[in-house]
Amino acid sequence: MGHGRGRQASRTGERRSSRCYLAAVWYLRAVAFVNFLAAVWVTFGNDIRRHNDDEFFTPYLLTAGFFSGSVSLFLAITMRRRKRAAWTLNLVLAGLVLILSALAMGLPVYRQHAQNWFSMVVTALFVTVLLGGRREFHAKGDPSNAKLAASVAVGGGLTCSLLAAGLVTVTNTDPDAGRSDFLERWHYGVLRMLSLAYDDISFGDITTPNWTNVLINVMSTTLVLLVLYAAFRSRHAFGAMTEEDLSRLRALLERHGERDSLGYFALRRDKSVVWSPSGKSAVTYRVVSGVSLASGDPIGDPEAWPGAIDRWLAQAREYGWAPAVIGASEEGGTVYARHGLDALELGDEAIVDLGEFTLEGRAMRGVRQAYNRIERAGYTVRVLRHKDIPAREMADLVRLVDDWRDGETERGFSMALGRLGDPQDGQCVMVVCHDGKRPCGLLSFVPWGDDGLSLDLMRRDRDTENGLFEFMVLKLIQQAGEFGIRQISLNFAMFRSVFERGSRLGAGPVLRLWHSLLSFFSRWWQIESLYRANAKYRPIWEPRYLLFEKSADLLRIAVASARAEGFLGSPELPKWLNRRRLGGTDPHW
Repeated sequence: MGHGRGRQASRTGERRSSRCYLAAVWYLRAVAFVNFLAAVWVTFGNDIRRHNDDEFFTPYLLTAGFFSGSVSLFLAITMRRRKRAAWTLNLVLAGLVLILSALAMGLPVYRQHAQNWFSMVVTALFVTVLLGGRREFHAKGDPSNAKLAASVAVGGGLTCSLLAAGLVTVTNTDPDAGRSDFLERWHYGVLRMLSLAYDDISFGDITTPNWTNVLINVMSTTLVLLVLYAAFRSRHAFGAMTEEDLSRLRALLERHGERDSLGYFALRRDKSVVWSPSGKSAVTYRVVSGVSLASGDPIGDPEAWPGAIDRWLAQAREYGWAPAVIGASEEGGTVYARHGLDALELGDEAIVDLGEFTLEGRAMRGVRQAYNRIERAGYTVRVLRHKDIPAREMADLVRLVDDWRDGETERGFSMALGRLGDPQDGQCVMVVCHDGKRPCGLLSFVPWGDDGLSLDLMRRDRDTENGLFEFMVLKLIQQAGEFGIRQISLNFAMFRSVFERGSRLGAGPVLRLWHSLLSFFSRWWQIESLYRANAKYRPIWEPRYLLFEKSADLLRIAVASARAEGFLGSPELPKWLNRRRLGGTDPHW
């Protein structure tokens, strides 16, 4: 009985703490909305300002304007992410406001207004819910945040004040502008950084247009937001994997690598790793834009997956990261879903079963024609393990891979290894095409268990003929038996079902609209072309999923995924890691 009552009391306390957490976040959201509304609705804003002047005061952070709106919105976001530093800052500021309000209410001039009583009660309620929900705000920030915030504040404050002084100097329209010295103009600019409401009487030789004052104030608002971001930013990952981690992961892949075609990509050196308590399983991830981004299924024994997932989720919550998984299989996605993550189908992975593959039939006519055309043109193909390629030749191929890369940015994360020519990747398979004089294209595949390959990168000289990749893939299929290969994973086709069903007879209006939108965006992003390139081999389609904890984080996760894949500019790696990235990869997305 006693234990039962204790558990019930614990659950009641957890529910109360959760409600307090939500109340604090929604208060800041409501204040941000009112502040922004007051900034664009002039009469409403003036009314709020009249009630926050002389004998009146308003609740915590309710002051009307873009500055207060931006600050309260930023604090709402960081509080929703359960940042302990944001909770501390709000408690200190709101506590000070409450103390000052209580002292003011001791004076008859303030005590006579009902609005002031209301404002003090609202601020007191906010402080109360902060204290009630304190256990919910457990996310730690980066240890370097305090120093970074101080550096941004000092350096940014000095820079902004000098820029403000320069703007005042350039836009000063006073007839006696030359009588003001730089120190006066700097002083005027600093005051405008703090507020637009300061009287100009003490600056008789300075007259600036309103847009100058607004621009200076916007600069200061931006600076404050940057300081807050530096103070509350999420901790970066705990460093890339060590050689010991890589060795342990390779051992797991030797025993369980056949379960997931993306397993070998867990060996990317820009990832971190979380191990299960037994050490029989691991989740590899990378922190991008505050998202702990894992890819594929956990590595190792499926029975140990829950232990690794629990530790990964606990770590994400401890540091305020949004957990997400891209490219999980149905088996892996099911296990992740049991741990509270929701799933969305991203698309399908194309897998060629060599035991069933055939070039016969009308459906393969295009592939046969491309193969025959390239073969008649005199192209040849060599298929080798990486370990069997001489060092000088491998160095030449790495150089060609960089030369053939489309753009400056290396792309790929969930289905790309991010390096080429590493001696530890000797079991990878290289398909090199020659035109009789020099290499003109290559494919590189990573191991997928003992009898499978998974496509890592594909590059070719832009001056070569179309159909080169088809020729290389078919040559690999023809020689696969020599390497004991029975299945090959090709590219990932995002939204495959939309392209496949959207053009069929009887497709509904929503599906047709979705198909039209994706076809439109395929002009810039190779969405439909990747599907068509895969479909010509008549592959087995295996669905891949996106896993996430909260739907409100989907936009954040999408941005982090795009950055990780290289579409929005991948975060820089440490120099010691960059030295080991000998080559690049093409996207599988």
